[in-house]
Amino acid sequence: MAINGRTDMASEIHRRICDSERVTELPGVQAREEELGGFPVTEVQILNQRGEERLGRAAGRYLTLELPKARLSEDFSDTVSVLARLIRRCLPADVENVLLVALGNPDITPDAIGPLCAGHLLVTRHLKQHGVPGAEDLCSTSLCRPGVLGSSGIESAAQIRALCELLRPDLVIAVDALAGSDLDLLCRTVQICDTGISPGSGVGNARDAIDRESLGLPVVAIGVPTVIDASALSDEPGLAGMFVTPRSIDAQVRACGKLIGYGIDLALHPGLRLEDMQRILED
Repeated sequence: MAINGRTDMASEIHRRICDSERVTELPGVQAREEELGGFPVTEVQILNQRGEERLGRAAGRYLTLELPKARLSEDFSDTVSVLARLIRRCLPADVENVLLVALGNPDITPDAIGPLCAGHLLVTRHLKQHGVPGAEDLCSTSLCRPGVLGSSGIESAAQIRALCELLRPDLVIAVDALAGSDLDLLCRTVQICDTGISPGSGVGNARDAIDRESLGLPVVAIGVPTVIDASALSDEPGLAGMFVTPRSIDAQVRACGKLIGYGIDLALHPGLRLEDMQRILED
C-alpha cells in the first residue's frame, strides 16, 4: 500500500508525482520497467536540473529491484545473480580498487543493513598486497564501518574522505538503510544508484553527503527501505518524528544484508561463483 511521506526511493517519488498529476512522463526524467531474471526492475534516470527539481534527487541512475514475496532463502541464488547484474550497470569501467562502506547503527535493527551486509563482503586488499595465490584476479576491496556520529563523534563522510586519501580507490560503494513510502515494499526492494547518499536523510537526520562532489570519485549507493514515516499514516500529532517498521524486521534486515553483501561480491569479482563466496565467507 503506497502512502504519502518522505521516501529515499526514486521509483516511489516518480510514481507518486505521475499518479497525482495523471501523467506518464516528467520533464528531465526517463523511467522504464523491465523484468530481469524473473524479477521486476524499475529504472529512473534523472537527466538534468529540471529532473532534479521535479524529483528532488541528484541527476543520475536509480535502479530498483523488487524482491520475491517468499523467503529470500528460497530464491537466494537467482536474486543475488540479478542484483549483481544491476550493480554492474552502475559501476564505472575498469574498476580495480574499491572502498566498501557499511553505513548505519548495528544497535538499531532497522538501521543495521550496512553493518549486517559487512559480514558477507569479501575483502581482498591485504591478500593482493601480499601476493596470496589466487588473489591476483580479484578486485582489490577494503571495508569501512564508520558507525554513526552519536557513537563515534566523527562524521561518516569525514572518515571516508580520510580513507580515500590513504587508499586511493577508484570507487566507493556505500550500503545503508533507507526510508520508503510503500508498506508492501518495506524490506522487499533494493535501490542501486550512482549518485551517492546522505546518511540519515530518510529519517530527517541527514549527515554530510557521500558522493562524487565530496570525495572526488564515483560513489554507488545501495539500500533497502526499512521504515515508513508514521506521520504519513495518521494525523495524530504525537506521531511526528516516529517511524514504523515491519514486525519481522530482525529477520528481514539480516536477509537483506546478506543479499546485498553477496550481490556486491559477485558484481566486483565476476570470476567467482556464489558457491565460491559461500565457501570463503561461511566455512
